[in-house]
Amino acid sequence: MYSAKSGGTKAALQRNQAETSAPFVSDAVKSSNKKLAAYLDMQDRTDFEDAERGFIATFEDTKIMAEAGGVAYDFGAYAFLNGPAPETANPSLWRQSQLVAKHGLFKVTEGIYQVRAYDLSNITFIRGDTGWIVVDPLITKETAARAKALVDREFGVLPVTGIVYTHSHLDHYGGVRGLVSESDIANGVEIIAPDGFVRETVSENILAGNAMGRRATYMFGALLPKRADAQIGVGLGPTVSRGIPGLLYPTINVDHTGQTVTIDGVKMDFILALGAEAPSEFMFYLPQFKAFCQAEIINHTLHNLYTPRGAKVRDGQLWSKYIDQAIYTYGDETEVSFGSHHWPVWGKDKVAALWTGQRDLYRYLHDQTLRLANQGYTMHEIPERLNLPDGIAKSFANRGYYGTVSHNSKAQYQLYFGYFDGNPANLDPLGPVAEGTKFVEYMGGAQNIIDKAQADFDNGEFRYAATALNYVIFAQPENKQAANLLADTYTQLGYMAESGSWRDFYLTGALELRRGIKDLPVVRTVSADTVKAVPLDLYFDLLAVRLNGPKAAKKDRNLNFVLTDTGEKALLIISNGALHHRMGQSDADAPTLNLTRSALDQLNLKQKTFMQLAKEGSLSVEGNLLAVKSFFALIEEPDFWFEVVRP
Repeated sequence: MYSAKSGGTKAALQRNQAETSAPFVSDAVKSSNKKLAAYLDMQDRTDFEDAERGFIATFEDTKIMAEAGGVAYDFGAYAFLNGPAPETANPSLWRQSQLVAKHGLFKVTEGIYQVRAYDLSNITFIRGDTGWIVVDPLITKETAARAKALVDREFGVLPVTGIVYTHSHLDHYGGVRGLVSESDIANGVEIIAPDGFVRETVSENILAGNAMGRRATYMFGALLPKRADAQIGVGLGPTVSRGIPGLLYPTINVDHTGQTVTIDGVKMDFILALGAEAPSEFMFYLPQFKAFCQAEIINHTLHNLYTPRGAKVRDGQLWSKYIDQAIYTYGDETEVSFGSHHWPVWGKDKVAALWTGQRDLYRYLHDQTLRLANQGYTMHEIPERLNLPDGIAKSFANRGYYGTVSHNSKAQYQLYFGYFDGNPANLDPLGPVAEGTKFVEYMGGAQNIIDKAQADFDNGEFRYAATALNYVIFAQPENKQAANLLADTYTQLGYMAESGSWRDFYLTGALELRRGIKDLPVVRTVSADTVKAVPLDLYFDLLAVRLNGPKAAKKDRNLNFVLTDTGEKALLIISNGALHHRMGQSDADAPTLNLTRSALDQLNLKQKTFMQLAKEGSLSVEGNLLAVKSFFALIEEPDFWFEVVRP
């Protein structure tokens, strides 16, 4: 018998083992993982054969160095994945991590090649008449340039004659400057992108970028070491690179399904897929290759209808319809299907199986969530009742390595009903600190809760143990006994998780409970190119969400804002602590801030100060200088490393 007060608990044993040798893995975790392995056909090697098919070469030096110093990406960091799944990992996720870690240059079909596992996403090279058309140039210029260097080594140096951005997420355009420059664009290199691409690339990470970025450190396991009891991959790919992201503007806009574009002798037929996996996205068919680029609409995983890092929820019904459109438009012609992540499939039967399974998966989640909601079940009840049929669930391509049935069904509930479940008790609950304090009081003190949570931990009932201990932490953040037990509980949940992002969330939460938040460099959530692409009206929206409303409410004020080189102007109005802007208007009685667009970008990137720009002459003020300074003194810069698992 283990005693919670003696320090001889299984949880304490786990901590001791983690510090000395192999980490503690509970019987409940072992049993859960063994049960899942028995349900799936873990002997099926088809995916491994496909993931290894067409391998040409890779670099022996696995480290891709960053321009700013250090390592941008190390695809050799996942060599530990060789071998059977350890007790510290869900065997299904371990299998997926082995597959996505297979790195190097691969032949998809004659004329189409991919470099995989040099970043979170794939980069695809399509041979044109005179050079390469590159699809989705990774996250950073360093990884994209390294991938191109591998292609050059194997095929000889050829120019990039076109770029295709399949959608508006960073891992599909950020490395473009490792391949081409503005001068290449001026000399005729085309960049193809789906409708609304630029607006969506800059808008998603501007207004909520700080919180999204912080949560992404949890989702992608950025603080965790790469090893069998820590970060093993996120299901969609290994992890994200840490180099220099960029953005070059598209030159060709795809605004409708059926649009055809030919670059360097290669014809592409597009299916627009807006508002599913990304706000701006397309898939395309290559008739001369009988090949289909599925972008990130079709994958070897259940994707996110809600992403845990935070974003607007996605519509599973719409997602499913886009896949069905691909099936009835190109299913009879396609002989190979490749994507922005994972590995291709070859042959019409295998293509049909993948596409059909993915289509049915998203439609089932959407429709069955609504069926249960219409019976009165709530966001938190539906995941406990919604199970995928074996015809979907037994396919590895439909497993929850990234998204999960649980949080995706909640996303579909939120899409239609929002956060409120209709129960008045949940209409106006207390905040987490007040609620935690009352819960501790109702339970007769923190020690009672810790003792009960310890019993649940020992019995493998981790989910409610985590809930109860979280109340204690928010009531008593200094309670080390509760923090240690909660960290141990999260660790067991992480070892059980089939989703890579869930695993990373649990293990990162455990890490920060044990050691706190380290004094780390501030993470820049948007690139310099993205800042320069921000439209002026969106910049004012950013100022509005950074405005300290309570301070601003003490005095209403106006400010004229003029970009002297572009001729753009706006009137900024602070009224009752809310910031409004009117493009093209001005107020004769208000002070005016004159500056160039370049000066504005330098301010936003913190490259120069207000006074430095004024001395240079690229910024000036007409009217009351103190009024302008007091206006911008109300704009706050949020702290990136805010607490997540503590108040």
